[in-house]
Amino acid sequence: MHRIGKQFRFEAAHSLPDLPEGHQCARVHGHSYIVEVHLVTDGELTLPGFVVDFAELGPFGAHVRDHFDHRDLNAVLDAPPTSEHLAAYFYRWCCDHLRLPAPVRVEKVRVSETASTFAEYGPGLS
Repeated sequence: MHRIGKQFRFEAAHSLPDLPEGHQCARVHGHSYIVEVHLVTDGELTLPGFVVDFAELGPFGAHVRDHFDHRDLNAVLDAPPTSEHLAAYFYRWCCDHLRLPAPVRVEKVRVSETASTFAEYGPGLS
């Protein structure tokens, strides 16, 4: 099995109003998000030895830039804009929109909102 990944960055604000009064994340605040898309294949590498050309992830980078960068995530997502919900949203977007050759698949998406925290979403995570 081979695995590759690519990072994307965006800046955004959000709040989590369902938290207890006084919780710092209940207030509007911002993060420098890093989103990692991980792809895997059990098959042969394509010439010249790729899982897939990183350029194939360009549509995802454009989607992040156009819809998430410098936005209020409360106005973008239909769910509370936690890292967990963002990871699930981005995973589904990649599965639905990236044109990956078989047997390449999206393994997981990781979202970090700080240097020391992350959330991941993907099938088979334990």
